[in-house]
Amino acid sequence: MTAPARAHGSQELIRAEEPVLAHNYHPLPVVVARAEGAWVEDVEGRRYLDMLAGYSALNFGHRHPALVDAAHRQLDRLTLTSRAFHHDRLAGFAERLAALTGTDMVLPMNTGAEAVESGIKVARKWAYDVKGVPADRATIVVAADNFHGRTTTIVGFSTDETARAGFGPFTPGFRVVPYNDLAALEEAVDETTAAVLIEPIQGEAGVLIPDDGYLAGVRELTRRAGCLFVADEIQSGLGRTGHTLAVEHESVVPDVVLLGKALGGGIVPVSAVVGSREVLGVLRPGEHGSTFGGNPLAAAVGTEVVELLETGEFQRRAAELGTVLREGLAALVGRGVVGFRARGLWAGVDVDPALGSGRGISERLMREGVLVKDTHGSTIRLAPPLTVTGEELRGALGTLEKVLTS
Repeated sequence: MTAPARAHGSQELIRAEEPVLAHNYHPLPVVVARAEGAWVEDVEGRRYLDMLAGYSALNFGHRHPALVDAAHRQLDRLTLTSRAFHHDRLAGFAERLAALTGTDMVLPMNTGAEAVESGIKVARKWAYDVKGVPADRATIVVAADNFHGRTTTIVGFSTDETARAGFGPFTPGFRVVPYNDLAALEEAVDETTAAVLIEPIQGEAGVLIPDDGYLAGVRELTRRAGCLFVADEIQSGLGRTGHTLAVEHESVVPDVVLLGKALGGGIVPVSAVVGSREVLGVLRPGEHGSTFGGNPLAAAVGTEVVELLETGEFQRRAAELGTVLREGLAALVGRGVVGFRARGLWAGVDVDPALGSGRGISERLMREGVLVKDTHGSTIRLAPPLTVTGEELRGALGTLEKVLTS
């Protein structure tokens, strides 16, 4: 990449942001100006290996040529109609996405939080229309330490006080149980339960991977109880863990899957609720919608994302390079790393608190040219683009070793 003009340095631009931007984020002190593949470049021309990939929104790397080309072609034709009219890109996108995920129907939305909110509405509507739950009595069971987004409904069933405090009153109808605890889940499910909503892997909580058999147990329990299994694959899906969907590690087929982040290829926000016709078919005109959901530009980029995943290349890369990631992290246990959890190209790494907080470790890695982000306490997460090379991945692990042992 060519170095950008250096009229303003990172610190000057950061200081310029502070008076005008709401302080709802605490970003690392780097100002990115350009990016390509697994690399970003700041305003001063310094390059960094991106080991976060936009929380999995950049599974295919920055500015993947096929995705950029699809966006350019569509920009020259049509960008928005609203759903008041048909457009020529939506049906093809929906058909391809349904085939990729093995589902019947697609509800296109924009952001991950919108997909979750839509999934909640669909589950409740199904409970009333199909299951026969009395009006306004439907409940949804969720897991502690979840992260499904930041709308008021969603933070209402979060157990993270930073996300919750000061935003009530909250929407009723949710029951929270410990993650990875089938007995607690079974106790919480009753005749009013519309759905069990969980992340197959809890990303924000530190890439928490449930025990083998948990997801299959959730599927069996929901089937017996006559309620829906809704899997939030917004971070874990679309190749990140070595399969198209993380639930495939246990050969599980949920009733509803929530998708987002990587579905927009790092170019536009695209999300979707996909599932069986019996469930998504409960929606009727006027009951739910989105001006931008399924817009032509989003459908064009989303179709190209699906085409990339149809080859299986990115799922294979995540699985193969996931071995490199796990082996590299295992070698650091006892040398600054006290534990880790990894699946595919996704890991939560617990650093010895004596060496610093997750934020502090992230800042030290940034100064060495590697970008990661902390979750809680002394845990950092690693989620490089699926386009990262083995050499780049080993280099990042080497930099982590340097930071932890220096």
